[in-house]
Amino acid sequence: MSDKKGIKKEDTSWFIQLITLGDRFDAQDFFDRFKKAFVEFLVVFFGVLISFSVERQGESFGDRQDGIENLNNLREEIEKIKAYTEEYADIMDYVQEMYKYQYDSWETDNDSIFIDFYEDDDGSIELYAPMGGYTQRMPFDPPRVTYDAIKLDGTFRLLDTEIGKQMTETYDGSDLQYLIENTGKIEESYVNQFTDRIGSHWVFDLKSVDVDDPLFWIENRSYIQKDKFIKYNLFKRLNLWSESIIPQTKDYLAVLEKSIQMLDSVLTEKDEEIEIIWWVIDYK
Repeated sequence: MSDKKGIKKEDTSWFIQLITLGDRFDAQDFFDRFKKAFVEFLVVFFGVLISFSVERQGESFGDRQDGIENLNNLREEIEKIKAYTEEYADIMDYVQEMYKYQYDSWETDNDSIFIDFYEDDDGSIELYAPMGGYTQRMPFDPPRVTYDAIKLDGTFRLLDTEIGKQMTETYDGSDLQYLIENTGKIEESYVNQFTDRIGSHWVFDLKSVDVDDPLFWIENRSYIQKDKFIKYNLFKRLNLWSESIIPQTKDYLAVLEKSIQMLDSVLTEKDEEIEIIWWVIDYK
């Protein structure tokens, strides 16, 4: 009986010789070493796999937190747009009422029909001509910095299709686009017609033209009353305000309110999710 276990190395196949250490092959020793190596391999493999998975989960969790922060910022911006739109609507109501009164009193036989007044803080009375400020415009231009910043960063993946559509309607929808167009180039066309009329007719017919001076409107009241083009221009602009801009402003406010409610719903749902380290569980 040999004092060494195993088979002589030279009596084995070339493959056994390749993996055998020493001068003899021992099946039990080979199996033990193979088992140890396999266990070590599994430990390393699953360690790398778990590490990679945790890293990916961490990145996903970070993206989720950034997305929620972006949604909060978006909601805050829509609140600012709502406040801007409400203020805009109040101004438009005031302006429309003022010029409507001017239009209704256009034919009145009174030298002060183009003049109004306001009281200063010190109690003094200041005269002004509403038509003297007729060239002033206020194009609708609400803030939209947050939306443009996060539109392409994947935040909207947190939202379902309906909410995503609502955000698009809020920032790029027809209600907003009509408002921008009507308070932009459409209203500008009426202002340009008014300015062109003064430059092509009034400056040649009148001794001097200073629309900022209330006395100009008093002294030239009769001439201005007879200018039907200016009166018609005022009529068309009033119609633009009352039939388009003011209703569209109110419609857009409804869009904003709906968007805020939807975002509130999403953020509430996110707050109710359970976070376990980097994993998120929705218990609903």
